[in-house]
Amino acid sequence: MKKLILTLVIGLALGFAANAQRYAYVDTDYILSNLQSYDDAQKELNRLSKQWQNEIEQRYDAIDRLYKAYQAEKVLLTEEMRKQREDEIVRKEQEAKELQRKRFGVDGDLFQKRQELIQPIQEEVFNAIKEVATGGGFSVIFDKSGQSNILYADPRYDKSDRVLSRLGVSARDRDQNDSDSDSDSGTRDTGGQSSPMKSGGDRK
Repeated sequence: MKKLILTLVIGLALGFAANAQRYAYVDTDYILSNLQSYDDAQKELNRLSKQWQNEIEQRYDAIDRLYKAYQAEKVLLTEEMRKQREDEIVRKEQEAKELQRKRFGVDGDLFQKRQELIQPIQEEVFNAIKEVATGGGFSVIFDKSGQSNILYADPRYDKSDRVLSRLGVSARDRDQNDSDSDSDSGTRDTGGQSSPMKSGGDRK
């Protein structure tokens, strides 16, 4: 009987400890989509990607013209001239491939630029999430975006808009009946720039 009581007491204690933990979640895709800085960074990356892709395509177009001209004149060229033309085409192909690797390869220019533009924004979002977690007394905050394992999430526990407020972005009006006690935990609305919100459940 004593063992049974001890087991029940331990079970209840663990249950109370588990219930004392506070959990919430955010949707980082939603948060990033409402940040002008992220939108600007994406536009700059797209601009550079298109510029560099055009640069590479021009190289290959020039190589194609060289090859076609060589094919048309091949019968009129000496062996030495054919060798020179072939070597030139091969060299230009290698240069084009090297440029392609430099621009779009692993650790290439596009990757480095993405790190330069996006990483500071991600760090800013992380710090805002940390502030919301600390201010609201949350032990864990999950990320609902991407390959999340969250199969269902009650919108009442979505703190994405609070993170946006920390980042100076005005989220849409929250439900005034929100009973979540972290409403007076120090989280603030800064009344920053407004952004269009994507449709979905109420975020608080």
